[in-house]
Amino acid sequence: MSDAPGKKAGAGEKAVSRIRLRVPRTPSSEVTPVTGQPESVSMFLAHLELEKGYSPATLAAYGKDMEQFAEFLRGEGLENDAPSQVTKRHVQRFLAELHRRGVSKTSMGRKLSSLRAYFRFCARLRLVPALPTEGVRNPKQDKRHPKVLGVDQAFHLLDAQPVTDAALPPQKRIFLVRDIALAELLYGSGLRISEALSLNADRVKPADGHVRVLGKGGKERLTPLSDTCREALSAWLELRGTLAGPGEKALFVGERGGRLDRRMATRSIEALCKRAGLPQAVSPHALRHSFATHLLESGADLRSVQELLGHARLTTTQRYTHLNLAHLTRVYDAAHPKSGGGAKNGGEPEA
Repeated sequence: MSDAPGKKAGAGEKAVSRIRLRVPRTPSSEVTPVTGQPESVSMFLAHLELEKGYSPATLAAYGKDMEQFAEFLRGEGLENDAPSQVTKRHVQRFLAELHRRGVSKTSMGRKLSSLRAYFRFCARLRLVPALPTEGVRNPKQDKRHPKVLGVDQAFHLLDAQPVTDAALPPQKRIFLVRDIALAELLYGSGLRISEALSLNADRVKPADGHVRVLGKGGKERLTPLSDTCREALSAWLELRGTLAGPGEKALFVGERGGRLDRRMATRSIEALCKRAGLPQAVSPHALRHSFATHLLESGADLRSVQELLGHARLTTTQRYTHLNLAHLTRVYDAAHPKSGGGAKNGGEPEA
């Protein structure tokens, strides 16, 4: 994807102007009831929520995986809640069925991880004689790298000037102010889309320079706000009351006054891409990827980026290092006299 025209400053200088490194973290938890599942699954999900502190979104993903596995087992003639009857062959056939349906290897791996956690829980309660997931290997993952925007593209996306755009009707101008505030949070602070949409208006004070985010596993972290993000959030908070329904707490609200959902947020980011004239639309998560990549290209250390992203493991953050290496390789090829590219760009040939 080529960069949008109009910006000339270097990647590091421009990215750091929106992104600041300062991340204290504090723990917290939020509990929601889990119902409507077989007893062993209900206990398992309650364990994940109450003892592990998993978020509602993560619990929903586990619940969906267990429901899909239960449906498969019913087709195999097993009872609705009989973990002791499940064998390794059942797990393998379940994965084979997912493959036949065209489920991605990443999703298959996540579902297998859910089953492993569930049967380990059952083993602790002595509901199973052995682990049916023992020896079942993860599907070999295809190497996929996160899609990112160039720094110029990110700036072109966010510099939409909605307040002064006289061509927009008043309501569309309000939506644009909201969408830019959301995009600024995703790119300027590296939030997950679920984290941004779960924020409540009374907890966001742009003047503080940071926002408290509830991440995966119920872990809270303080995430810094860039100067442009503070401005965008302040502009949106001034207009939010024109859209928010009575008693609505959500920071980002939709046309009907309720909390903005993920689907509409994705469409909003796609509309910003179209407005900016980018070659193709990107997802909200791509802005988070761009945040991490631009920080690394600007010289940020991996541990700091891990804290900013809220990753529990450094290995998750290391997915971005290949992008930083690609950037360094381009610089090397363009400048080093022995690289082959250096001489073409004015470097001295080898003596």
